[in-house]
Amino acid sequence: MSNPSASRRRLGRAAVVLAALATVVVGCSKDDGADKADGTSSTTAASAAEATVIRVPEDHKTIQAAVKAAKPGDMVLVGKGVYKEAVDVEVDDITIRGVDRNEVILDGEFKLENGIRILDTDGVVVENMTARNYVSNGFYWTGSDRYRGSYLTAYRNGDYGIYAFDSYHGQFDHSYGSGSPDAGFYIGQCFECDAVIDNVVSEYNGLGYSGTNSGGELYIINSTFRNNRAGVVPNAGSYELCYPGRANTIVGNVVHDNNYMDGPGIDVSLMAQGNGILLAGSINNIVERNLVYNHDRTGIAAVPFPEEDASDTPPPADELDRPCSETLDDEIPEEPVGTVIWSATGNRFVGNVVENSGMADMASSTIALAEGDLTTKDLNNCFSGNTFATTSPTDLEALAPCDGTGNGGDFEAGAFDLLKLIAEQPAKPDKESYRTTPVPPAQESMPDAATAPHPRFEGPVKPDVAAIKVPAKPA
Repeated sequence: MSNPSASRRRLGRAAVVLAALATVVVGCSKDDGADKADGTSSTTAASAAEATVIRVPEDHKTIQAAVKAAKPGDMVLVGKGVYKEAVDVEVDDITIRGVDRNEVILDGEFKLENGIRILDTDGVVVENMTARNYVSNGFYWTGSDRYRGSYLTAYRNGDYGIYAFDSYHGQFDHSYGSGSPDAGFYIGQCFECDAVIDNVVSEYNGLGYSGTNSGGELYIINSTFRNNRAGVVPNAGSYELCYPGRANTIVGNVVHDNNYMDGPGIDVSLMAQGNGILLAGSINNIVERNLVYNHDRTGIAAVPFPEEDASDTPPPADELDRPCSETLDDEIPEEPVGTVIWSATGNRFVGNVVENSGMADMASSTIALAEGDLTTKDLNNCFSGNTFATTSPTDLEALAPCDGTGNGGDFEAGAFDLLKLIAEQPAKPDKESYRTTPVPPAQESMPDAATAPHPRFEGPVKPDVAAIKVPAKPA
């Protein structure tokens, strides 16, 4: 979701009830050569024979200088040290790698905006380093294709930790994000995203994972989201393009104790507080075989996303398969259309293990403002084979099974109390509270970082989701 302090994103006028508005999207032109007649770029990756390893500080004293000197296919190999700089990348198909994840540190000193920012540039891989103390983001790709961040640590950054916006064919793996008021990990405004988040840890953030209007071959798997204000929160809203959020696959994660009352958090994280996996207006998602426990509110829930002064209404069902590239220039109303309810519909919840939730282990709900609006019964969310103690409405798996017909019972019996999410919020934290979140322990470094090859990244491999089992509870 978005940070209200960063108002440069589209539609800053919208006042969102369950979301804050607008994060930073920085555009920057690049001179990367004219396209060839066959449609390929003139800046394709160099052959292995032409590729160069540029060393910091031996060849260039700063990472930024080394990046500017790099050509497609090169690797910038960064030696141990603390680098007090903000790096912008506008060279395609390069790898930026630290020799030691815990001892190659970019430090913004709470003055600089972003640790490494990749601007409208493709094929950039960042590996094996730490970004801390930036007022915006640790690692940030925007307008990029074929992006990857591996063995990264981002902590105490003032917006997001590891962040991709309007970017496609990407992967975040073996990484750690903490201490961000918005989210430790974020992928937003893309469909079909073709992206994978695998084997990451996110803690002490406003949200462990957030993704606005993203989805389509987007996999969040084998990861841990703990001790955030809320855990995994895909959402929808017209304040970003490509709405709604849809078709995420969330499988095999450990999501626990997301009740972090004292840490940083944007407004929406205060409303989402105490929930494990919360689908806020996001539709047609698969949530399977996750271990979710110890939440003050819900373990897993599909809830509406009310947006005041929305800029547009949800698209019709027959347009949901249109890729983002086809919708960016669609006309939107010149004036706000009023309050829009983004209902979380068509979601599938199967084989999850959920326990010790304050309001309900699993919940499904929406808001009907006028006659003819969707009710909870109409949402087409389904629940089967889960392990749980409580649901809201009562007996949810019998009311809305994923296979077969429901029992025809009453969806109003034990209905979920949405007002709790809106009305009962903790005190708003100090905006600088992210600066004092816990310093993480040393994280696993990339094997053989100094000598491992750096092939051109062509995009993520689709994971074998069927092979993923419910994870064991950590000690």
